[in-house]
Amino acid sequence: MKIICIGRNYAKHIEELENEKPENPVVFLKPDSAILPKKMPFFIPPFSSNIHYEVEVLVKINKVGKYIAPKFAHKYYETVGLGIDFTARDLQAKCKEKGLPWEKAKAFDGSAVVGDFFPKEDFDINNTTFQLHKNGDIVQDGNTQSMLWKVDELISYVSQFFTLKKGDIIFTGTPAGVGKVEENDVLTGTINGKQAFQIKIK
Repeated sequence: MKIICIGRNYAKHIEELENEKPENPVVFLKPDSAILPKKMPFFIPPFSSNIHYEVEVLVKINKVGKYIAPKFAHKYYETVGLGIDFTARDLQAKCKEKGLPWEKAKAFDGSAVVGDFFPKEDFDINNTTFQLHKNGDIVQDGNTQSMLWKVDELISYVSQFFTLKKGDIIFTGTPAGVGKVEENDVLTGTINGKQAFQIKIK
């Protein structure tokens, strides 16, 4: 399986990081080794002093697809979830300065939190609220209405480049409010009011 991530899919997040609005979705990959094992804490890696949380709505692909038309994309997932794309922001900044790939900053071990998945019938995928709570306080509060590219458009777009296979997970982008994690933080993610994960930072 592979993890396909979308960057710069919420306008306010683009603004907070002072990035340019892209003409097409920004796509990058994480390996399966990036998935944080269930019930395990996230350990701040020694190579970064500025790890940021980025909460994201997830969809899990349920069958093989290539060159999927947007009108058929809804047939390629049955569940919706929530996760975190942990980012070594200091490494990412250095990579950007030199025009280098982001993998060291985005795809390191444990950088992908994959929470619980729920039946997509429980959601209006184009009007779904989700939050990240840090030590009980809401730090990110998003709604998929604000996506620049909707879920079905993303599935169609990425399927032009990568054959989608059963079990693949798409991270659909993060809203504004990203920030640094500290030791002993507790991060809790909710989607339409349902808790999808809780992670302790070590």
